[in-house]
Formats: sequence, C-alpha cells, structure tokens
Amino acid sequence: MSIWLLILVAGLLTFGTRLSFILLLHRLKVPGWFLRALRFVPMAVLSAIILPQLVTRNSTLDFSLRNPQLYAGALAILVAWRTKNVLLTILVGMAALLIFQALLGIIQ
Repeated sequence: MSIWLLILVAGLLTFGTRLSFILLLHRLKVPGWFLRALRFVPMAVLSAIILPQLVTRNSTLDFSLRNPQLYAGALAILVAWRTKNVLLTILVGMAALLIFQALLGIIQ
C-alpha cells in the first residue's frame, strides 16, 4: 500500500509543480527573450538524457569505433534532422542499434 501512496504523492507533486508554472506564466508578463529561450529547454533536456547513453558502455566512457551506440545515434540524428519525424527517428535508431550490435559482435 505504501508504494501506491508514494506514487500518488509523486504524481501530485509533479502535477502541482507543472501547474504552478502554467498559472504563473499566464498571469505574469514574461519578456519575449525568456519565451524564446524556453523553446530550447526540451531539446537540452533530451540531449542531456541521450548523450550519456551514446558514449557509455558497461558504465565506462567509450568513444571507440566499436561502440554501436555511437553509430546508431549518429544515424538517428541524421534521420531526425532530415525528416523531423520522431517516430521514424526512434524506429531507425533502434533498428540501427540492433544491426550495429550484431555486426560489431561478429567482428569482435
């Protein structure tokens, strides 16, 4: 029962935090430069989450040419840049990771 209570409290806190910013920004006159800067927040957060996954293997930094995540990530970045299609980017990135893992597994 305590885990469900913890999940409920965490959800309410998350919702409350987000709602407070929505209500606050609605009432305040926010400068244009601030609103333009806010457009980059999702991109920055996503990059901060994804980049460590691309450059680490077995909990160590791996910038070598035997790191399949680097190849798959580069291909996914290219697809995202060219198509602007999130679903296609995810599918291509996942398929590329499986293929590069298989190819590099044979080579090793």
